[in-house]
Amino acid sequence: MTESFRRDGEYEQYANPYQGAQQHASSPVNPEWPAPPAQPPAPQPVTVEPGTTVWPAQTQVAGGDGNGSGGTAVLTAVAAEPVAPAPSPSQKKRARGPFALLAAVAIVAAAIGGGTAYGIQELTGNDTVASSSSTSTNVVPSADKGTVSGVAKAVSPSIVEINATLSNGSSTGSGVIITSDGEIITNNHVISGATSVKVSTSDGKEYTAKVVGTDSAKDLALIKLENASGLTTATLGNSDGVQVGDEVVAIGSPEGLTGTVTSGIVSALNRDVTVSTDESQSQDQGQSGGSGQWPFEFGGQQFNGDTGSSTTTYKALQTDASLNPGNSGGALIDMNGNIIGINSAMYSAADSTSSSSAGSVGLGFAIPINTVKADLAKLRAGGTDS
Repeated sequence: MTESFRRDGEYEQYANPYQGAQQHASSPVNPEWPAPPAQPPAPQPVTVEPGTTVWPAQTQVAGGDGNGSGGTAVLTAVAAEPVAPAPSPSQKKRARGPFALLAAVAIVAAAIGGGTAYGIQELTGNDTVASSSSTSTNVVPSADKGTVSGVAKAVSPSIVEINATLSNGSSTGSGVIITSDGEIITNNHVISGATSVKVSTSDGKEYTAKVVGTDSAKDLALIKLENASGLTTATLGNSDGVQVGDEVVAIGSPEGLTGTVTSGIVSALNRDVTVSTDESQSQDQGQSGGSGQWPFEFGGQQFNGDTGSSTTTYKALQTDASLNPGNSGGALIDMNGNIIGINSAMYSAADSTSSSSAGSVGLGFAIPINTVKADLAKLRAGGTDS
C-alpha cells in the first residue's frame, strides 16, 4: 500500500507537484520528487518621500490542483511611476466615437456663443457679414417698433432748428445732434455766410453755435453749441443697406415749424444732385430769403432757381416724404430710428417767389449718412471749401 500510495503520490506530483508536496509533507519523501519552490519573502514597504510610505502591489498566482485550491505564489513589482496599459485597437476605436462627439458639441457651442455673425461666416464661407437692413441698432422701443409715432418719439429730441443770420437776411434750417456736448450736422447752404448762428432744441432751449467746418462739395457743415451738455444724440445708421421702398420718416423745421414729422418711402438710390457752391448764391437763396428755397439741378433741369456757375454734384437718396423749406439739414430716418440721410434738397412746383406758397410734391433728396460719416473727420478739422 505504501508503495502504491507513493506511486499515486508520484502521479499526483506530475499532475500538481506543489499540491502533492504539501499533502505528503509528513510522508517519506521520494528523493525523485522535485523540491517545492521556496516561499518568496514578505513584501516590504518602499519609502519614496520623507513621511510617505508606498506598499508594492501584489499579484497572487494560484497553484495546486487546478480547482481553485492549492499553493499561492506572491509576485511583487515596484515601479518608479505607474504606467497605464496601452489600449487595445478595439479600445482605441471605441474611445474615438465619444471623443469626436464631444468635439463636435464643443464646436457647435462655440458657434452659438460667437453669435449670428459667426454663423453667417461659416455658412457663406466669407469673413464679411452682410447687413440685411440699414443697421442692426434698434433705437425705437420694441412696443413702438415700425411705427412713425415710435420713430418720432425716439428721434425728435436729437433734431434741432437752426437760425443763421446772414449779411442780407436770414436762413432757417435743421440739424442733427451727434454728440452730447453739442456737435451738430447740417447742410452747408443753411449756415454759409452766416454772421451768427442760433440753435433751438426740441425742449425749447436756445444755444449759440459756432461753425466748426464746412464742405461745400458735399453740402455739409458741422457746428458746435456753446456750453451744452447731456444732449440726446442721434444714432447714425448704414445707408448702404437702404433699399428702394423702405419706409422712412423725415423730421425738421419747415417754415420754422420746429419738430415737424412727415413720412414716406425711399423712392430711388444714387441720384445725381447738383447744388451751388457759391457763398453769395447761398445768401441770395437762403431758406427764408430770396425765393425761400435752395436751388438744385437734377436730370438736366434746374429747380427752385438758378444754381449758378459754381456747382458740385453728389449722390443722394430720393424720397417722397414731404420736405419743405426749412427741412434742409434735418434727418431722414429708417423705421428702427437710425439716421440714414441728411435732407438737402426738395422740389416745389410753386412759381411764386414767396416761400409761403411753396409746397412739397414728393420729390426730395437726402445726403446718405455714410457720406456724412466719411466726411466727419475733415469737418472736425475745419473742412474745406471748393
